[in-house]
Amino acid sequence: MTGSILDILIYVFDRYMLADAPQVPQREHLARDLERAGFTPAKVERALDWLTDLAFGRDRPPLPGAPQAGVRVFSDSELTRLSTECRGFLLTLEHLGVLAPQQRELVIERMLALDADEPDTEQLKWVVLMVLSSQPGQELAFERLDGLVSDNRPGAPH
Repeated sequence: MTGSILDILIYVFDRYMLADAPQVPQREHLARDLERAGFTPAKVERALDWLTDLAFGRDRPPLPGAPQAGVRVFSDSELTRLSTECRGFLLTLEHLGVLAPQQRELVIERMLALDADEPDTEQLKWVVLMVLSSQPGQELAFERLDGLVSDNRPGAPH
């Protein structure tokens, strides 16, 4: 394990979120479980903060205007951090109806919060899965995207 924030998030996702009725332990218990699994306390705290922010992000009010009302313009910092491939993949997911504009914004925010040196599309797929799985009524979108990630997940439960 490299112990990156994304590694911890994937571990939590595989262990707790893929269950039909996830039994996610309280933050303190989860932190202890993750530290026992070999992750450093500082990274565990950052990953748990990331998950907390994700939970609060799903409660935001909808974006104003119709879904097809405009074009997403990326800021300079987003252009610097998100590759052309990542931005294109995001827009494709939105065009295909996998992501709504509100979800796209949450995905961008959560991607940037990973603080990865060079986020790639594999990391983006994981973040999209986590965003979709955190929101009720997204089962179909989740299933459509899960196939993209499960092929690249070593040792993933089937």
